[in-house]
Amino acid sequence: MLDILKEAPKIREEYENLEEKMKNPDVIEGNKYQEISQKYSKIKDILHLTEELEEVTRRIEENEEMLETEDDEEMIELIHEELDENREEKARLEEKIKKLLIPESEEDRKNAILEIRSGAGGDESALFAGDLLRLYRRYAEKKGYGVETLENRPTSIGGFTLVSIAIEGEDAFGKLKYESGVHRVQRVPETESSGRIHTSTTTVAVLPEAEEIDVEIDSNEVRVDTFRSSGPGGQHANVTDSAVRLTHEPSGIVVTCQDESSQHKNRKKAWRVLRSRYKEKIEEARAEERDSKRRGQIGQGQRSEKIRTYNFPQNRVTDHRINYTTHNLEAIMEGEIEELITALEEAEEKEKLENLDVSELLGST
Repeated sequence: MLDILKEAPKIREEYENLEEKMKNPDVIEGNKYQEISQKYSKIKDILHLTEELEEVTRRIEENEEMLETEDDEEMIELIHEELDENREEKARLEEKIKKLLIPESEEDRKNAILEIRSGAGGDESALFAGDLLRLYRRYAEKKGYGVETLENRPTSIGGFTLVSIAIEGEDAFGKLKYESGVHRVQRVPETESSGRIHTSTTTVAVLPEAEEIDVEIDSNEVRVDTFRSSGPGGQHANVTDSAVRLTHEPSGIVVTCQDESSQHKNRKKAWRVLRSRYKEKIEEARAEERDSKRRGQIGQGQRSEKIRTYNFPQNRVTDHRINYTTHNLEAIMEGEIEELITALEEAEEKEKLENLDVSELLGST
């Protein structure tokens, strides 16, 4: 359990350290000024709250000392009232400080690249991939996010073996990152004449969109192939080499885009996906080197992790990570997932608070 008062000297020392840096002309003119300035502002807020916490703790100690010597019943009652108020204030301040101490994720504010792949279950899995695509499009509309199709491989019956979209808006990745993992559906397929319930799976991967400055890819290591589009895209798409396939040879990542009739647009989309997938590959390698406990489970979103079940006969959706169940499947499939995402956010915040390491914030800048 984190004892904030024990960390107060470190917080005060870091504040003074950052204050000195803010006065340094080299820092003011350098490219790290904004980063240091933001951290200084945050530490200043934490220090202010910590000083309030020290004061309220002092008052609690005084209250407790007074109770030991006071024998007037009316006065004892007043002291108890004040003690209760001070204890509530102390708990409020501690919670506020802990939330400020949680390291912020720059990636949460980025656009999201969302990939949906059919898994076990054949045609039914591909159809459910289409249902999930609709779900996320509806959710994005409700949030005011923009949606752009990047890559898709439709099936003949209306589903997808793969569909990739960019969801653009503030905190898009931070909201949708919890969707990464295996989504299991239990229902009677349209093609099932006997009415038997089938179980199939669809995999979702959510990546923060990587900008060119986030990750360097040597274009000489990327093979570019162009060919005629085989899917929808209009007459022009079918008679010109508008489709683009990028192969990053060192990592083996392959991206194919043929949604647009313009080769230039398809190439641009393919690079967006390639950068994000490559960045994810690098991050996964780094994550393997970290302590698994500190990585956490709520926001990890491994593709192999079964995260949610959609049971149509029982009108039930269950998120297995937080034991969250709702019997409002129809609304969920219409994109009403904000309540579920909020529950996942709260669970992740609780986990981070339990494993909070002040040194992550008070490290060098």
